[in-house]
Amino acid sequence: MRQEPHPVRTAVTGAGGTIGRRVVQDLRAAGHDVVVVDPIAPDLKRVLEGVEVVVHLAFAIGDDDVATAARNVEGTTRLLDAAASVGASHVVLLSSAAVYGAWPNNPVPLTEEAPVRPNPGFAFAVQKAELERLAGEWADEHPGATLTILRPAIPMDPEQSGFLSDVLRVRAPVATGAPEVPVQFVHLDDLSSAVVHAAAARLDGVFNVAADGWLSAAEARSLAGAPPRVPVPDRLRSILARVGRAPSAAEPYTLHPWVVATDRLKATGWSPTQTNEVTVVDTTEGMPWTKITPKRRQELALGAAVVGIAGVVTAGVLIARRVRRRRRQAT
Repeated sequence: MRQEPHPVRTAVTGAGGTIGRRVVQDLRAAGHDVVVVDPIAPDLKRVLEGVEVVVHLAFAIGDDDVATAARNVEGTTRLLDAAASVGASHVVLLSSAAVYGAWPNNPVPLTEEAPVRPNPGFAFAVQKAELERLAGEWADEHPGATLTILRPAIPMDPEQSGFLSDVLRVRAPVATGAPEVPVQFVHLDDLSSAVVHAAAARLDGVFNVAADGWLSAAEARSLAGAPPRVPVPDRLRSILARVGRAPSAAEPYTLHPWVVATDRLKATGWSPTQTNEVTVVDTTEGMPWTKITPKRRQELALGAAVVGIAGVVTAGVLIARRVRRRRRQAT
């Protein structure tokens, strides 16, 4: 009598997140015996007993970069140590294409052979690169194990805004980047399928994950139905970034290209089901701007430009006054 293969016992961290919920659901649909794991749990080794594959999605984000970095490093180190102790043979680490950094001399697109050089100060990218380094060391120390590192473009989800789309101010009314800068997305459904594919195929190496091709920043905003941005002088961008949610360290990612090629992952049998265009529309449909008549949009755009210019002038005056005051105090 033919015996059915046993379900692969697969541990998943970060299962409570938006991508984590999808991955758990898709893994179970693919026949995996899924175990939800907290990488900082005290009984981690016991929980991982019998696990063959570890999918590491958990990643702490917070205002204190030092604290979140320590938490990410601690959780990843403990997870990898526990995985080795129970004999897990494959690890999938969710990283980001942001680890390539956004630089003026980046090729378009970036392949997996491009160096890892995240822009200094942008904690998200720097910490992702550090976790890649830790995982790479673990793989080198365990020759019988395999490691998949996935580097997705900007993930987009219909349910809620993601961290990268928020921090890069995809829908912001103030221009923080040139409209012709190429941008690239990946639908969370496609990202989840890539994670499941990597776990099932035990892919070994680094793989970019994204929709095919890319859009200009202006095209993406138009598809999203976002209002036109008010341009501001370069010297005020960092000030405005601090007022909003975007850290100034993330600004290069709105000014320089960091789109990726996905040929390597597609050669293994995976392919995206959603284009950049569909992903943007699907994840931003229903924004209030899209429901306004063209004439009213024009009126509001002109009004926004006036307000923006006034705001820039006001900010410039305040900055000038502050500088003069400090100089008088210094003398």
